[in-house]
Amino acid sequence: MDPTFPPQVAVVESVAERISTPREHQLSGGTDRFYRFSLLGIMTATGIFILLFIGALAWQSAPGWKVIGHGFWSNQFWVYGQSYGVLSLVVGTVLTTLLALVLATPIAIGSALAIVFLIPKRLQLLISSVIGLLAIVPSIVFAIWGVLTLVKWSSFNAEPWLIQISHGHWPFSGVPRGAGIMVGSIILAVMILPIITAMSSDVVAAVPDDVIEGALALGATRGRILRKVILPSCRSGLVGAVSLGMARALGETVAVATVLGGINATPLPKSLLATGSTLAARIVTDFSSGEGNTSVLYCLGVVLFVLVAAASLYARIIFRRNLSRLS
Repeated sequence: MDPTFPPQVAVVESVAERISTPREHQLSGGTDRFYRFSLLGIMTATGIFILLFIGALAWQSAPGWKVIGHGFWSNQFWVYGQSYGVLSLVVGTVLTTLLALVLATPIAIGSALAIVFLIPKRLQLLISSVIGLLAIVPSIVFAIWGVLTLVKWSSFNAEPWLIQISHGHWPFSGVPRGAGIMVGSIILAVMILPIITAMSSDVVAAVPDDVIEGALALGATRGRILRKVILPSCRSGLVGAVSLGMARALGETVAVATVLGGINATPLPKSLLATGSTLAARIVTDFSSGEGNTSVLYCLGVVLFVLVAAASLYARIIFRRNLSRLS
């Protein structure tokens, strides 16, 4: 280097050479090997754990497939120890989960947008903390609230009113029972609402300020920015938040078992006021009895595992599709 150059030029050239150097040459060999071996060990341990879980589930359910017979997929009734039909349980699981998502998702996303863009910053931390606390409330608390409050209110107020305005037609046909598909879906919606809201608010807050300021500079209104800029930018993250809430709803047991009313054999629900049951609720209800062949309950566990895996795979496909559109 020419000694006539000022020392600042030498510093800039030194920094430029360090930046242009490949990353693997900057890190020491020992640090890099430790990093790789640590990740490889964690990945291997996770894979082994998943394989052991799937293997144990398949092994424990093997005797049950011989007991349940060919009517397992077509029979509507499940009576532990007598009749094994999974159709009504699958329909009840899917129906309550979908209704809960329909009720909770718009409220959760709207709440997330309000927390980030409408509520004063000094209140954002307080409200986010309260939502986080609601997300960790035990299921038994929601179950007690549902039985003591929501079931009575639905039986004497909500369901008679819905039957009256629908003139007894579907989906509110039947008689007021209190416990049923509708109440179970409301309980699930209340349970997954804080989860989706907390994750959605973090996703919305991650949208760069430059994007929002650019839209404002072009003359876009606040509502148009929310619809055309913010929501499309964080669509993939919102899909992940909804999929996490869906997984929570699919696997919920205690709260659903207490408010669906399907203690005995339950056929396919013909309306939202009908009683029903889910796969997870049926597993915990029959397993707690301590009688019968428990291997058939592992068969229900296999069905629930496949259902959750299929739902997660579908959410993953939507996530990647939205991600490819953004890129």
